[in-house]
Amino acid sequence: MNKNMGTADRILRTIVALVIVIILVTGKISGALAVIIGIVAAAFLLTSAIGWCPLYMPLKISTKKAEKK
Repeated sequence: MNKNMGTADRILRTIVALVIVIILVTGKISGALAVIIGIVAAAFLLTSAIGWCPLYMPLKISTKKAEKK
């Protein structure tokens, strides 16, 4: 499992997840939609923490800068 997320991608996902959490905690969204959005926020936080997005693999996407040799 090689990392495929760059720093900007990880920061953006974390910010989006935190905004979603704030919206959910304040009760602006509730019900089934809140559960679905909560799962998306959790996935964003997890993928940001580990630096790997499983959706990027089949699409052959990497936002990580190439390492210099």
